[in-house]
Amino acid sequence: QVDLVDSGGGSVQAGGSLRLACTASRYPATFGCVGWWRQVPGKMREFVASIDRKGATKYADSVKGRFRIYRDSAKRTVYLQMNNLKAEDTAMYYCAKSPGGGLPACVERMMDFWGEGSRVTVSS
Repeated sequence: QVDLVDSGGGSVQAGGSLRLACTASRYPATFGCVGWWRQVPGKMREFVASIDRKGATKYADSVKGRFRIYRDSAKRTVYLQMNNLKAEDTAMYYCAKSPGGGLPACVERMMDFWGEGSRVTVSS
């Protein structure tokens, strides 16, 4: 059992920045990747970014060049740095981890633990 704690959400004006953090309660026995998904009411949850245990990353086209995912293993934390935020980035952001596999296995249905979410609101 691993608890993932999302933090760092908030409200910002368009063009601003926020950094989300996803901290594990302990170093998981099995870990393939950590990813971020986001969801707005009435819509499906969508992929944002992921990072595997080798440090390889993947981004949704909508956030490429603006968001960066990275990790601090000593702190058991994965960060999502979000720059040049847009109104359409407004959503609840969730982090999750997979039990194994690399980036190809970092898909929503394969994730075994999820954080409770951080709300991001971007005003235009």
